[in-house]
Amino acid sequence: MQAASTTTNAQLQFEDSPSIGAVLRAPNLFVRESLAGIVTALALIPEVISFSFVSGVDPKVALVSSIVLCLVMSALGGRPAMVTAAAGSIALVIGPMVKVHGVGYILPTILFAGIIQIVFGLAGLARVMRFVPRSVMIGFVNALGILIFAAQVPHIFNVPWLVYPLFALTIAVVLIMPRFTTAVPAPLVAIIVVTAIVMVGHLTVPNVGGEGAMAPGLPGLTVFIVPLNLQTLSIIWPTALSVAFVGLLETLLTAKLVDDLTDTRSHKGKESWALGVANIAAGFYGGIGGCAMIAQTVVNVKIGQGRTRISTAVAALVLLVLVTALSDLMAQIPMVALAAVMMIAALKTIDWHSIRPTTLRRMPIPETLVMVLTVAVTVATGNLAIGIAVGVLLAMVLFARRVAHVIRADRTLSEDGLSVRYHVHGPLFFGSSNDLVERFSYGADPKHVMIDLTYSQIWDASSVAALDSIETKYRDHGASVTFVGLDQRSSLFHERLTGQLGA
Repeated sequence: MQAASTTTNAQLQFEDSPSIGAVLRAPNLFVRESLAGIVTALALIPEVISFSFVSGVDPKVALVSSIVLCLVMSALGGRPAMVTAAAGSIALVIGPMVKVHGVGYILPTILFAGIIQIVFGLAGLARVMRFVPRSVMIGFVNALGILIFAAQVPHIFNVPWLVYPLFALTIAVVLIMPRFTTAVPAPLVAIIVVTAIVMVGHLTVPNVGGEGAMAPGLPGLTVFIVPLNLQTLSIIWPTALSVAFVGLLETLLTAKLVDDLTDTRSHKGKESWALGVANIAAGFYGGIGGCAMIAQTVVNVKIGQGRTRISTAVAALVLLVLVTALSDLMAQIPMVALAAVMMIAALKTIDWHSIRPTTLRRMPIPETLVMVLTVAVTVATGNLAIGIAVGVLLAMVLFARRVAHVIRADRTLSEDGLSVRYHVHGPLFFGSSNDLVERFSYGADPKHVMIDLTYSQIWDASSVAALDSIETKYRDHGASVTFVGLDQRSSLFHERLTGQLGA
């Protein structure tokens, strides 16, 4: 009975909160989730279309792929309410390959990337995300906020003057309306009002239709137009690896962000393999892959208060209706309204607390340095993977540097002066082991030396080599060394490698 209870509790850790059943039984919750999905669908349009040009595909292709990705992840994903679509980070990775080799190589690239993501998820490798430091996570969020905001700026520069009052109206509705009511998401009202003004007044301002052809209907299945041979593999594999891991990285970091926003847990392994399945489906029907989109997720979770799979499923279905039956109406939505909503979402994405002067004064300098470098590299390159990799690498180096100097060896000479005992404190690994070698008085110590490692552990071969070096130095001075206090794991590790690491 107790085992059954334990299993139930483990399952509940990953349940939707609130559950889908509870939403369906409560009309007010269902309306909230549905409205959040509608706003999210509208928020997807500008970014998906904008980045479709970066990847070299038709805007319709990117929108249809986003529908497939969002639907599949709504059904299979491990993080409810997180929005997955044809993201800019994937476009930035695929774009260079498409420019050189053509769009025909996108399908095999996405399929290969999807297979990698499925293997990654099923192998349980999503757990490595626990090693991404908080400072890198904050840098990731802040950098994406900056990139999303910057991507909207072109929509409000070098445009007709009518754009500016419409921009101001959108901002005003989004910011002021929640003070009076939150029954309907303010961004949805703002977009509807601004679109109505433009249509009724026959105003000429840049709209969604001007960004690309919006012919009604859906494309058929994507077909292979390049041969599946070793030459194709040699072209696609570097890009496929980048697509797979950039997609996983952005998805898992966004999932962690939503976990924090909603105080619920997600199943990262399930999210990983589901992303692979979604990308394969989008590759065959749509044409391009994607991953989690942090700005649209913020729109869904923070602005729309979406909490379940219903919100993302509704977003996909609304986008489907817009792309097909209502393509003419979608084409008339002013880009300035969508850009204004996305700018507010970008500002809400940034962790402003992390850059307050009071926070920076309290925060250790290395932590701030990692966060700033992650932001700077991500923004400068436009590549999330490079920014995160640089941030994690710097965090590891700074951590190793700090830990390397916490090692100490306390020396206690016996009353008769015939032996000495050293109590070693701190973890022994490649960064600290070299420092340990310098902590002993080889020439001054008596002939019997005992090194107590009760308060230390051996973590790698470098530590064993360091202990062997200490023993050799004492032997050269005619002294014998005894190591005591090792725990079972460290003792077995030491016994297996000691004496085997020399030239």
